[in-house]
Amino acid sequence: MEAAPSSRRAGASPPTHVAIIMDGNGRWAKARGMPRAAGHQRGADAVRVAVESCRELGIAYLTLYAFSSENWKRPPSEVDDLMSLLRLYLRRELANLHRNGVRIRFIGVREQLADDIVQLIEESEATTAANRALTLTIALNYGSQDEILRAARAIARDVKDNTLAPDAITKQRFEGYLETVGMPDPDLVIRTSGEQRLSNFLLWQSAYAELIFVNANWPDFSRATLEEAIGEFHRRERRYGGTGS
Repeated sequence: MEAAPSSRRAGASPPTHVAIIMDGNGRWAKARGMPRAAGHQRGADAVRVAVESCRELGIAYLTLYAFSSENWKRPPSEVDDLMSLLRLYLRRELANLHRNGVRIRFIGVREQLADDIVQLIEESEATTAANRALTLTIALNYGSQDEILRAARAIARDVKDNTLAPDAITKQRFEGYLETVGMPDPDLVIRTSGEQRLSNFLLWQSAYAELIFVNANWPDFSRATLEEAIGEFHRRERRYGGTGS
């Protein structure tokens, strides 16, 4: 990706919602002869950088893909490491996030998660519910296809119960059944590590997002990486199916 001289055009507002697929922790560690757990630990430091940078740049929503519903296929020891790191992050960062006005939300299925993690999730959401500086959404045990299927089933139940007419199922009504209800769709989706796919992340919500793929692995993500992506975002013309200017 070509480096941008600035994170935005003169007078341009930052994107409202940035979503990031945090990829490359394992490759970062392997390249240094370190265990994958070390890459995940450094990745947690990059999360702090991303949150602070988004807040300082005036981005209102940041969504991070932390653990997909397919990640359970990884070795149990690695899954345990990831969950332990999540516990550590929430316990260590909650007070600081709250002090800086960050609201925390989680999307994804919670039933498979350990009870203490669910308790930490609920505590984080309740503690920060009134904050408005930045909404940080963590996608945990999340898969977009599953989210869409669950929304379709909920709509089908409501139609069967005669509480929803089929003709009333608009795009806006459907979005009310998604986990991201109340959030704007992402303007910009960033994926690190050079991979170029969405990997079942916010498929419905990202229909018109700008996609930017960076070669850096997630532990190397910096404010400069974010500003370069935003600079590229502002150089693009978002036509939403129209012909543009």
